[in-house]
Amino acid sequence: MTITLTPMQIEEFRSYLTYTTKHYAREKVKAGSWLPDEAMLLSKQTFSDLLPNGLQTHHHHLWSIILNGKETAGWLWIHAEPEHPQQEAFIYDFGLYESYRGKGFAKQALNALDEMAGNMGIRKLSLHVFAHNETARRLYEQTGFQETDVIMSKKL
Repeated sequence: MTITLTPMQIEEFRSYLTYTTKHYAREKVKAGSWLPDEAMLLSKQTFSDLLPNGLQTHHHHLWSIILNGKETAGWLWIHAEPEHPQQEAFIYDFGLYESYRGKGFAKQALNALDEMAGNMGIRKLSLHVFAHNETARRLYEQTGFQETDVIMSKKL
């Protein structure tokens, strides 16, 4: 099984944006960062701010994760500012569709990203992961990511 990253097409982007806006809103509520009644509005605003020109937003790269050259298995989005002093890119979003999870494709996709990022002159990848997403945290640790900052909260 071969994983490649290909530039996301407009139809894929529209579908992705609908899905990820809802998913991000749910995750922010689950993390206790947003209230349920404000979550969708805040999520839509977040994506509008981050991607004001959609796929054409400068320094943002959105890829479809392709399995065996034909099946779209997921998505990957990074921001890579060429002038960043540490040659760092930030992974804004990464995911696989449900039927592709738990089969090793995520590790392969991250390996493909390492190669792609290296070819772009990127020397450091960073990301945010929700603390409650233990599966993703394990994946990132297994592929070489290390915690650099930890934000903690306590409900009173």
